[in-house]
Amino acid sequence: MQRTLSKMTKSAAILSSNPLPRAGPYPTGDPLLFCVYHKDEYPQGNGKMEAPKVGNGSDFDPDQPYRMYHGTKIPGFPSHPHRGFSTITATIEGLIDHADSVGNGGRYGQGDLQMMVAGKGIVHSEMFPLIHTDKPNPTRFFQIWMNLPAKNKMVKPAFEMFWAHTVPVYETEDGKAKATLWIGQNYWNIGKNPNTPPPNSWADDVSNDVVISHITIQPGGRITIPKAHEPTVNRSLYYIEGNSGTTVDEAPIQQKVYLDLDPNREVVLELPVSATTAGEFLWMQGKPIEEPVAQYGPFVMNQEAEIYQAFMDYEETKFGGWPWPRDDMVFPAEKGRFALFDGKETTPFDDSEGQEVSPEL
Repeated sequence: MQRTLSKMTKSAAILSSNPLPRAGPYPTGDPLLFCVYHKDEYPQGNGKMEAPKVGNGSDFDPDQPYRMYHGTKIPGFPSHPHRGFSTITATIEGLIDHADSVGNGGRYGQGDLQMMVAGKGIVHSEMFPLIHTDKPNPTRFFQIWMNLPAKNKMVKPAFEMFWAHTVPVYETEDGKAKATLWIGQNYWNIGKNPNTPPPNSWADDVSNDVVISHITIQPGGRITIPKAHEPTVNRSLYYIEGNSGTTVDEAPIQQKVYLDLDPNREVVLELPVSATTAGEFLWMQGKPIEEPVAQYGPFVMNQEAEIYQAFMDYEETKFGGWPWPRDDMVFPAEKGRFALFDGKETTPFDDSEGQEVSPEL
């Protein structure tokens, strides 16, 4: 569908503007494949980290206060395969339990970031355990898929885990705006090194100028997104939370929208003092891979024949099998945030920097 620029959002920096879909994935451009904003008001747990079902128990209904997704008792996504792309799971609040076919696992959230190159194939689960029994268990995070070039689609899977306090954050001098830089070069000279993505991911090459950033602006706040380092990137901005009054490049934004931006212009985001709530944006960009994309379900390749091969390989090998006792694997409720990669368990505060990077699988 062709995107059009409405009069409400006309500006030099905004190339097109469209309302965000009410439910489901956000529109994305090459090299991004998929982006979902998960926001669920989960209730208190029942002591088994479970929630009352909504809908039919495999629920994506946006009219519900929360979704079970493919979980039947614990919300989330039980074991499922991937091949041919990278995943980025960027958390804001709540917890996620990860388990995979290589034997890795972990519990992360509350601002932590996990990046995974699925490469030639892996099976993993992502569950949302309702830890608290005395208060609600809200969760907010982004699940983002980034494509791999053909030469890297069959590489060995790899991971990186970044704990919340190691993720670079830029804050304006008045403290009224901040940008959490999940992935990307240091656009604001933050003073902290950017996260290093897993090897062979498209984001691992700095010349591809990949950025994924969560921006929050308080009433009266203002922040500038600088020009892109690489002039050919696809640059997108998503207005995900807030009410009317926000402006992007002096254009008023009256609803939740997806904006295509000119990467060769800086963009100023502002929220008037009169606003009653903060405004939140997701900024994503990257140099396009410009290769054919064949996608079916959890597999992303270049040709349809490669998709058929992925299904055959999965049927034959299960991408290593499933070493866990349940498909919707969760860890004990009392266990804190941790990462188990290559047989080594780490936590957010295991070294002086609080950052543990897993070895390649």
